[in-house]
Amino acid sequence: MPGENLSRDEARERAELLTVDGYEVALDLRSAVGDPDPGEAGPRTFRSLTTIRFRSARAGASTFADLIAPAVTAVTLNGRDLDPAAVFDGSRIALDGLLEGENVLVVDARCAYSRTGEGMHRFVDPEDGEVYLYTQYEPADARRVFADFEQPDLKAPYRFEVTAPAGWTVRSNGAEEFHEGEVWRFAETKPISTYITAVVAGPYHHVSDSYTRTFDDGSTLEIPLTAMCRKGLARYFDADDVFLITKQGLDFFHDHFDYPYPFGTYDQAFVPEYNLGAMENPGLVTFTEEYIYRGNVTSASYERRANVILHEMAHMWFGDLVTMKWWDDLWLKESFADFMGALSMVEATRFTNGWITFANNRKAWAYRADQLPSTHPITADIRDLEDAKLNFDGITYAKGAAVLKQLVAYVGRDAFLEGARRYFKQHAYGNTELGDLLSVLAETSGRDMTAWSRSWLQTAGVNVLTPVVAYDEEGRVAELAVVQEAATSHPQLRPHRVTVGLYRLTPDGELVRYAGADTDVAGERTVVAELAGAEQPDLVLVNDGDLTYCKVRFDERSLATLREHLGSVTDPLARGLCWSALWNLTRDALLPARDFVSLVLAFAGRESDIGVLQVLHTGARTALDHYASPAWREEGGAALAEGALRELRLAAPGSEHQLTWARFFAAVAASDADFQLLGGLLDGSAAIEGLEVDQELRWAFLSPLVAHGVADEAAVDAELARDDTASGKRHHVRCLASRPSAEVKARAWAAVVESDELSNALVEATIAGFGQPSQRELLAPYTAAYFEAIERVWAERSIQIAMHVVKGLFPALLDDPATLTATDAWLTSHPDAAPALRRLVLEARDDLARALRAQECDAAA
Repeated sequence: MPGENLSRDEARERAELLTVDGYEVALDLRSAVGDPDPGEAGPRTFRSLTTIRFRSARAGASTFADLIAPAVTAVTLNGRDLDPAAVFDGSRIALDGLLEGENVLVVDARCAYSRTGEGMHRFVDPEDGEVYLYTQYEPADARRVFADFEQPDLKAPYRFEVTAPAGWTVRSNGAEEFHEGEVWRFAETKPISTYITAVVAGPYHHVSDSYTRTFDDGSTLEIPLTAMCRKGLARYFDADDVFLITKQGLDFFHDHFDYPYPFGTYDQAFVPEYNLGAMENPGLVTFTEEYIYRGNVTSASYERRANVILHEMAHMWFGDLVTMKWWDDLWLKESFADFMGALSMVEATRFTNGWITFANNRKAWAYRADQLPSTHPITADIRDLEDAKLNFDGITYAKGAAVLKQLVAYVGRDAFLEGARRYFKQHAYGNTELGDLLSVLAETSGRDMTAWSRSWLQTAGVNVLTPVVAYDEEGRVAELAVVQEAATSHPQLRPHRVTVGLYRLTPDGELVRYAGADTDVAGERTVVAELAGAEQPDLVLVNDGDLTYCKVRFDERSLATLREHLGSVTDPLARGLCWSALWNLTRDALLPARDFVSLVLAFAGRESDIGVLQVLHTGARTALDHYASPAWREEGGAALAEGALRELRLAAPGSEHQLTWARFFAAVAASDADFQLLGGLLDGSAAIEGLEVDQELRWAFLSPLVAHGVADEAAVDAELARDDTASGKRHHVRCLASRPSAEVKARAWAAVVESDELSNALVEATIAGFGQPSQRELLAPYTAAYFEAIERVWAERSIQIAMHVVKGLFPALLDDPATLTATDAWLTSHPDAAPALRRLVLEARDDLARALRAQECDAAA
């Protein structure tokens, strides 16, 4: 729609003109249930009545309010009725002739329920027909629910009133002040940004608890806690563990931030068909209900959920209390939340090995993003909302968090946390930019933060650190230097505070660290003088302890050691860092994909950290499907399946390692014997001691049978009959789209590209089923269709759905030069396509080119 893509310049101009004093928002959500109004054409809608009190700096000025809605019934500005047809264009309400000082805008609108996870999402539970609603706004979808000034630096207090079916549970950011019959009123919030306001409504199952904190001055803070989910998931909902992590997190942040939790209540709602992992709405955090586990999962899943709970909690201070002025400084909330979420999890909960997961999972996301052509500094150049939508990426989150970990090593933990405390107190309920944070860190650390910021926050790209070792005649270290390199496209060399660890094999066959040195790497070559004279190491590990953000390489001796003894590295973080470095070598076409697969087959069975093991499984599949020579794929796939089954049978019965290997075996099953075993595990004619085949594992076993044509539509329908739930429906849709049939692929393509009938969750499920590595020939006709469709899809669909289609249907599995040529042809012939669309295609093109380089490396092996 015209004006829907708000620019940074427009936002800056509006912020200079306006100050917002408060919102009163009344939503009537009773239309969510029952049949739609017979007189209503188009989407199902609800009434949204908004009163905004704001001040203008100039008399007679003009501006606009934001609203995306099918219809506006009435607009009143300062008691003057405006013609909705004249002032509303579908996304903006023109406001002319403002008064200097106080103004009042009242907008009565019909807003649409969403099926894309943007705005007010409406979900009908297939299990019992119940309707569930929730809102999701970031970066700019509050305007789909009420009229507003949709930008983060126009903060204001909010009062919400919701009319909904009497038996429902309704929550908003503020505490409930009044509830009678169908009407709920909530307390006025503190000043917050539009994108973190929230409403959750429906027959949610909820559990209550409370948190109490007594401070040194004798004052007490009591926070009511609620955890919510759909009724159909109540039997699986472990709210006690959610509350445990919540209380541990609140204790940690109160201990370290010296600023009491500022938003009253702390509700946490686990909601269906969510586009994100979670969202930090103050007082009402929303999570994907995928964090409620219907079957057996490993401790890594619980760790992941704990990390997300704490990430969102950190946002209550970094992001909600103090918010960036514009999306350029998105890192001011996301990088900090990612870092503080990991730090608090490691130090306050049972997940004390969280930095290992961070090193192997979160940072892998960052390394990929930072080597794409769309890489950007942590402080990005965000021109508009489309840019903002794409910047919730591995750089803003994981690289930013890794850089903050380096910052703590650079300035010291005490100075870093004291800087955070001053930052909160100086800017509470306000908006900030990069300089505001750097100034307090300079105060507390005594260091000049300008050069550090320029190197780390204002430049893009990842550095490579490689040890170069010379030995004397006695075989001792004569000199150990760290060589730093940067990509040609991003030549910035950075200061790195690192630990260089020396490891050697013991007589017992273990690889243990016997020497190490902390050093500041600067420039192209840094000599680590402290390690001169050390006995000859079998392994040199730069960035031992994972203090900095970099790619690590190995000298020849170290790499040879890892090929033979990787599983013997006793320290789990060091071992994880070695795996991470080997994966980067594979992605960079410096280690053949088959060598990485061989390392996984040789050593993954000895991996103690379950999160690392799951990352290795994902890496092995990616190496096989994308980086291995096509001529070796069949052989490599058979080896992976054989190795997975071997480790499955060796794993301790009932252990999380057994469960992880079972899922991996299903994912790589390749032979008739493999499929026969999976079928037997499903029908009970086969068993593996200790392996409980619950409903989620049944779907995992059925999926490869369907994709390889061993099980048919009737088998998928029968499984849905066993599991006729929202989760079962998603599995069903994905499995049906995965069948090896040209007709099936055509129907799946039409369902997501030519129609908007499917919800966001079912679009994702269909796309996931559509692209199967074993079905490359069936996918071949869709390369041309993809490039013919994407510009139309981008124009016609919501940005969330368009992103799913553009990323998910790119012909990555058709990994040959012809696909690269077709991609380049589209980019050349569409120079004026939406920048965000071009970015997604450029990123996919880069991944494809990387895969082709890796295949060449593997073929040469």
